[in-house]
Amino acid sequence: MDAGKNQLTRLEDVLEKYIPANELMDVKRILFGAETPILNISEKISNLARERNFELRGYRFPCPKEQLRPARIVRVGLIQNQICRPTNDPIVDQRQSLHNRIAEILNVAMMCGVNVCCFQECWTMPFAFCTRERKPWCEFAENAENGPTTKFLKNLAAKYNMVIVSPILEREQNSDIIWNTAVIISNHGQVLGKTRKNHIPRVGDFNESTYYMESTLGHPVFETDFGNIAVNICYGRHHPQNWMAYGVNGAELVFNPSATVGELSEPLWSIEARNAAIANSYYTFAINRIGTEVFPNEFTSGDGQKAHRDFGHFYGSSYASAPNGSRTPGLSRINDGLLVVELDLNLCRQVKDHWGFRMTQRLDIYGKLFTEASKPNFEPQIIRNPNIQHQQQQQQEPMKNLDKKTNRL
Repeated sequence: MDAGKNQLTRLEDVLEKYIPANELMDVKRILFGAETPILNISEKISNLARERNFELRGYRFPCPKEQLRPARIVRVGLIQNQICRPTNDPIVDQRQSLHNRIAEILNVAMMCGVNVCCFQECWTMPFAFCTRERKPWCEFAENAENGPTTKFLKNLAAKYNMVIVSPILEREQNSDIIWNTAVIISNHGQVLGKTRKNHIPRVGDFNESTYYMESTLGHPVFETDFGNIAVNICYGRHHPQNWMAYGVNGAELVFNPSATVGELSEPLWSIEARNAAIANSYYTFAINRIGTEVFPNEFTSGDGQKAHRDFGHFYGSSYASAPNGSRTPGLSRINDGLLVVELDLNLCRQVKDHWGFRMTQRLDIYGKLFTEASKPNFEPQIIRNPNIQHQQQQQQEPMKNLDKKTNRL
C-alpha cells in the first residue's frame, strides 16, 4: 500500500522542470508525437478530484474533419489506483473498499463526460499471484456475469451511460476454473461479454500460471455505442501478434489493463502500447496500478535471493496512444489517477489511408509462416553460409578424435 515515497513522481514533470521552454516543445514532439492539447476540465471537477485525493488529467487527440462522415467523438477514461486496505484484512472488506474507491473516481469520470472507462488488471484485489499461495487469494475470484463486482458496475454503467471494462479474477460457474478476465459492460447496464488473458508470464515473481492459464476465447472485439473495443490484458502487450489480432478483428479502441513493476518492465512500458497503435491503426490505452503491496507471508523468487513480502513498486504511468503515433503524457507513478482522453474514431481510417499498413501487411505470407512455425518439425528459412559450416566442421574434428582415443561415445 506504500505509494512510493522515494519514487520519481512523473517523468513529464522532470522534462518540464529542466528543459528550457523554447526547446521543450520540440522535445515533446520527438518523444510523444503530435501535440495532445489539454482538455478543459472545470475547476469544480478538478477540486472534487483533489478532495478525493486522486490526480485528474485530460487531453485531446486532434483529428481532421471529413466531408462525408460526421465526427465520431468519444471520451475514454483510464483509472489507476493502489489497494485500499492491508492484504491480511477480510476479503469482503478489501473488495468493498476498492468498490468504494472506484465509485468515487468513476463519478468524476462521469462528470468529465467519459463514455468508456477501463480499470487496471484484477482491480478488485491485491496482485497476489507472486506468492503461489492458494489461500486466501483464490477466494477473490468471482463470477464474471453475476458476481458482486459485475452487479455493482452494471448499475453504474446504466446510470452514467458509460461502457465499463472491468478486469477481474474470474471463477467459471460450472467448472470452478479460474481465469484472468475482463468483463465488458455496456452503457445500458448489460454484460456484452468477456475476454481473457492470452499470454501468461513466467518471469521473476509473476507466478500466474499457479492460478490460471492462457485464454481459449481468442481475440474478441465488442461492438459498443462508442466504438469497437478489445482488451489485451497485461503480458499480452509483449506479443505483437496479439495486438495485431485485435486489429484484424476490427478493434478501434484497445485497452491494456496491467499490473507491472518498475525494475522489470518500465523501459518497455511507454513503447509497446504506442507501437501497437501505430502498427494497427487504432487507439491504445495502457493502465497500470500503483503502490507497493505487502503480503503476510514471505515468498522467494527462485533466484537465490532472500525471501521477501513484496515484489516491487507498481509505477502507474497510464497513458493513451493514437493511430498516428502521438501519445498523451502519463499519469503519476505514485498517485491514484484518472486520465480522460477525447478522440475521434475517424482517425483510425484516416491513418490507414495515409500509411497503407492494411494494404501492405501481407497476411497471406505471414499466415503461412506462422502455421509452419507452430509445427514441431519446423525448420527456419536460413540460407546457410558454407564458410561458417566449414569452420564448424573443423572445430568438431578434434573432439571426434578425442572420443576415439578415450573410447567415449
